[in-house]
Amino acid sequence: MGDRPKVLMVVTTDTKATEARFIRQCLEDSGLEVYHMDPSVRDTAEAGAEITPDRIAEAVGKTMSEIRSLNHEAKCLEIMTEGGIRCAHELHREVGLSGIIGAGGSLGTDLATAVMRSFPIGLPKVMVSTMASGMTRPFVGTRDIMMVPSICDVGGLNAITRQVFGNSARALAGMAYGYSVSQASDKPVVALSTLGTTEKCCSAVRKSLEKNGLEVMVFHTQGMGGVAMDETIRERDISVAVNLSLIEVGDYLVQGLFSGGPDRCKASLEKGIPTIFAPGNIDFMVGGPLEDAKVQFPGRRYHVHNPELTAVRAEAEEFRQVAEHMAGLIRKAKGPVSFFVPLLGFSAHDSEQGELHDLSLPPVFAEYMEKMLPDDVPLTVLPYHINDEGFAASIAEQAIAYLK
Repeated sequence: MGDRPKVLMVVTTDTKATEARFIRQCLEDSGLEVYHMDPSVRDTAEAGAEITPDRIAEAVGKTMSEIRSLNHEAKCLEIMTEGGIRCAHELHREVGLSGIIGAGGSLGTDLATAVMRSFPIGLPKVMVSTMASGMTRPFVGTRDIMMVPSICDVGGLNAITRQVFGNSARALAGMAYGYSVSQASDKPVVALSTLGTTEKCCSAVRKSLEKNGLEVMVFHTQGMGGVAMDETIRERDISVAVNLSLIEVGDYLVQGLFSGGPDRCKASLEKGIPTIFAPGNIDFMVGGPLEDAKVQFPGRRYHVHNPELTAVRAEAEEFRQVAEHMAGLIRKAKGPVSFFVPLLGFSAHDSEQGELHDLSLPPVFAEYMEKMLPDDVPLTVLPYHINDEGFAASIAEQAIAYLK
């Protein structure tokens, strides 16, 4: 009994009691010890959950009567989410969880994934949801949450939902049995950001650093990858941060699809970790389908990456905005910073083989950075394309120098 992996199940019983019983049975049939958290707001909840609605409310100094009296879904959800997170971590301290599973519609998904996101990367997390085939970014965020489309509504059992719920429970069981708390690396760790259009540079930098005995974590800057990199820097022992890709900054400034928000790149600067920057991928902005991109960014050059994403050529004004924004962040840095600019192009799109190449623009960005950077931050301008071996070698050399 005591050796069985312990897992948390987050499912309301006011609307999904049948599903909760079924998923619990599947988990227990797989040999797991189940703790059911029931964040129901309606007063028709069944008995039997280890963490009841009343206990969740009590965790934030409320009663369920007070919460129900709000008569407002969003306000009730906020309170129950806060209480649910507190109860989940209290349980984890008591028993040591090996996984979390949830099932629900939009509100249930919001609450259950908020609980999941409060736990570290590595702990198995499975969310069966009606929202899983849509826009999952708000639910997954920067955590390793497995989203499983429920196909049918999470509203009763049938031939489809039995299979989906059962498969999800067994998937969690497989992960829970294999789960162990990750150990910190015994090597210095470098956090490295990139995108497919700077992959050659990234690969060369990574291989060079690994040859020198470093561990490299690569983050894909599609809007959440860089945010995940920043969270990792805040939460873990990172020795050097290398931002080869700043597209999430550029897109934040123009409301592109790959925006990383206003805090992108701040983590290493605020923590005082040595940081290297290069203007990878700021030569383009990311729009939606071509016709939408033409409306958002009219009169530009376009490259259709796929039917859903269009790369839009950035010009001098966008470069000025990025330079000004980055200089503002760097002025507040608590540790060493260096900036490298390749004069022959900032991405695969901005190359002789690319659709958006323009040799006149990289020097413009270099001039902006030279004017705006603090005097104590070195700017290295190199006669390379960002994906040239010589540029990657310079980045790797600086990272190793910081470690020494």
